[in-house]
Amino acid sequence: MKAVVYKEPYKVAVEEVPDPKLQHPDDVIVRITSTAICGSDLHMYEGRTAAEPGIVFGHENLGVVEQVGDGVTAIKQGDRVVMPFNVACGFCVNCVRGYTGFCVTVNPGFAGGAYGYVSMGPYPGGQAEKLRVPYADFNCLKLPPGNEHELDFVLLADIFPTGYHGCELAEVTLGESVAVFGAGPVGLMAAYSALLRGAAEVFVVDRVHERLQKAQEIGAVPIDFTKGNAAQQIVEQCAELGGADKGVDAVGYQAHSDSGAKEEPAVVLNSLIEAVRATGMLGVPGLYVPADPGAADEKAKQGMLLVSIGRMFEKGLRMGTGQCNVKRYNTGLRDLIIAGRAKPSFVVSHELSLDEAPMAYEKFDKRVDGFTKVVLHP
Repeated sequence: MKAVVYKEPYKVAVEEVPDPKLQHPDDVIVRITSTAICGSDLHMYEGRTAAEPGIVFGHENLGVVEQVGDGVTAIKQGDRVVMPFNVACGFCVNCVRGYTGFCVTVNPGFAGGAYGYVSMGPYPGGQAEKLRVPYADFNCLKLPPGNEHELDFVLLADIFPTGYHGCELAEVTLGESVAVFGAGPVGLMAAYSALLRGAAEVFVVDRVHERLQKAQEIGAVPIDFTKGNAAQQIVEQCAELGGADKGVDAVGYQAHSDSGAKEEPAVVLNSLIEAVRATGMLGVPGLYVPADPGAADEKAKQGMLLVSIGRMFEKGLRMGTGQCNVKRYNTGLRDLIIAGRAKPSFVVSHELSLDEAPMAYEKFDKRVDGFTKVVLHP
């Protein structure tokens, strides 16, 4: 089958790889109909992780079940399904508590597994024609048959639940003000989720005009950090409280300085500490890594950042972090889509064939030609 294979920094190729096979009675094989390129894929694409050549990318996957293992009971051939990016067993100590992003079964020695991602287990990605799904009864979310809501449903694999997770980590609730840093797909999903949860005012910080325009279109207040300190802009608009009630970091370790000229991996965390009022709360779904080969200094290369913990303590802020436990949210978000209450596909900028993946990666990485969220159709 064809698949998107990592070759070296800034290079992927569509190559022939072996078809996946059933390896366990709990497996299914899914024929992929839609698979999205994620900002997290760019970390590997740019050589900013320990990813080695040969990885098949793709952790945002939707398709139709073609083969079913003998031990699978809830999923049948022909079912249309979307898979959380987390590979999880469903029965370990973390899974039974709802922390499926930190399964201790699927990736021995590490809490968490995922498709097509460095250090996340032996699971090839779904930017391919087919995908093996382990523990399929647990990991497949059934969808209505046909192709309705295809672009909405594929976002249930990662970015819609992840944006929602950022709001959950920050405990966003009715009538609050929320500062979201980053207007990429996850940031826009966090802002959208905050509004779905009843936030009264949502500020979205970025420097890319097209992204800020998208934020404004969904009812958020755009904040361009190249036009002045973002935290100060937010505090001025929330003067009565001294800042927003809650904050979400949807950027992660490749954050840039106010000028946008260079990377400052802790700048968003420190900006949120200033932008959120005393006793507020921060949600951090943005990716931080224990090792960054491309970091500007030795500490950052080891995942250690200079964060204003003293200021955070002084303000009595709380913070929640970690990758999204997709299973906790995907059923409810699916049902909002079906009911017409949510349409996350507003973030999708391009639908392309699998063969166009190398071009899509290059343009998405350079943020050119409006490439903000790409869905590939094998």
